[in-house]
Amino acid sequence: MSITAINVRNQFRGVVREIILGPVVSEIDVETPQGLIVTSVITTRSVQELGLEVGREVIALVKSTEVSIAAL
Repeated sequence: MSITAINVRNQFRGVVREIILGPVVSEIDVETPQGLIVTSVITTRSVQELGLEVGREVIALVKSTEVSIAAL
């Protein structure tokens, strides 16, 4: 399943593994079937409106103009 009505090419299906609620913004960790953790910071209001909770299946939509890489 993918969201095609939105112009975001990088879509990761996964399950919410952790939610850290803040008064204004919250941190959401989504684990993909491959074990990749995608973290999003969204408004706490959006967490409530989307009905997000640990264990819920979601799609993380990633749109970025820059990705930085550092050598180890």
